[in-house]
Amino acid sequence: MNPAEVLTICQPDDWHLHVRDGDILKTVIAHTARQFGRAIIMPNLKPPIVSSDAAQAYYDRIIASLPEGSDFTPLMTLYLTDQTSSDEIQIAHESGIVKAVKLYPAGATTHSDAGVTNIIKLHPTLKTMAELGMPLLIHGEVTDPDIDVFDREKVFINRHLKPLMEAIPDLRIVLEHITTSESVELILSGPENLAATITPQHLLMNRNAMFEGGIRPHRYCLPVLKREQHRQSLIGAIQSGHRRFFLGTDSAPHNQSSKESSCGCAGIYSAHAAMELYAQAFENAGVLDKLESFASFNGADFYGLARNTVKIQLHKLHWEVPAHYRIQEGENIIPLYAGEQLHWQMLPA
Repeated sequence: MNPAEVLTICQPDDWHLHVRDGDILKTVIAHTARQFGRAIIMPNLKPPIVSSDAAQAYYDRIIASLPEGSDFTPLMTLYLTDQTSSDEIQIAHESGIVKAVKLYPAGATTHSDAGVTNIIKLHPTLKTMAELGMPLLIHGEVTDPDIDVFDREKVFINRHLKPLMEAIPDLRIVLEHITTSESVELILSGPENLAATITPQHLLMNRNAMFEGGIRPHRYCLPVLKREQHRQSLIGAIQSGHRRFFLGTDSAPHNQSSKESSCGCAGIYSAHAAMELYAQAFENAGVLDKLESFASFNGADFYGLARNTVKIQLHKLHWEVPAHYRIQEGENIIPLYAGEQLHWQMLPA
C-alpha cells in the first residue's frame, strides 16, 4: 500500500461518550475500546450517576463488559443536579476515577430530567470545582419553549455561559458538542480554561441531512444539526489547529425501536467508526495533518493527563458500514451511515 494512504497517529481518546448500561453497554463498549485509550463517560443513566459510589459501581460494570485483554480506561463523571454539594465534589475528586462533572439544563436532551434548573444557586459547588481544577462539562442549550431549537446554543452562551465565566473565572469548562459559529468564536477568543469538543456528525452534515428522502431519525441528535454556515465554522475550527478544540463523539446508542417511533430519541451512534468518520472530515477539510493533535493530544493536555503512546493506523480503504449492530434478540442499534460506504478504515498498526 502507498504510504500516503496510511495515516499513523498516537491512540486517541474520546472526551464525550455515552455507553448506557446493561446489554447495550456490552455491545457498544467494544467499538470504543477498539479505537480509544480512554473516554469521558456520560452520567445520564436512569437513575443518573450523582455520587462517587454510583460512579464506582458504573466504572466496575464498564470494566466487566470490556473485551478480554482490553486496556481501555473509562473516565467517570458526576451528573450535576440542584442538590449537588461541595462535599460531594470533594469526595469525587478524591476518588481518583471521577474526572469531571456534567451540567445538563433540565430537559435539554435524553435522560436530562434531573438536570440543573438554576446555575446561579450552584455557584458555591462550582467554586469548589474551580478550586480543585475539576472541569465542568456543559450541554450548552437553553430549554425554554419559546426559543427556536436552532438558537438554543447561541442563547445559552449569552444568557448563562458568559455570566458563569465572569462569576467564576477560574472554573475549567468544556462546552460540549459545539454546533454554531458563536461557540467557535467564543473558544477562539476565550481564556485558557475554556475548551470545546466537536462531534463527527456536526463536521460531516448540516441540517439538510435529517430530511434526505424523508425523515432520517438516525441523524437526529441534540444539539440538532445546524445550517451549512455553522458547519463551515466548525470546519474552520479544525483547520485552525487550535489546541482547545478536541475530539468528543457524543456517540449515543439507542434501540432501533426507540429511534423509529412517533417520538424518537435524540442521539447518533458513531462509536462503530469514530476515527474513520473524523478522518473523512479532516480529509474533506484538507487538514489530515491536524487530526492527531485534535484526536490524541489536545484533550489529554486540557485534562492534565498523559498523552497515549500506543499507535493506531487508518488506511485509505473503502468499506460498507453494517446495516445494524445487534444488542439482544429483536433489538438493534442503527449506526451512522448504515449500509453506506466509508473511505477510511482503522486496522491494527
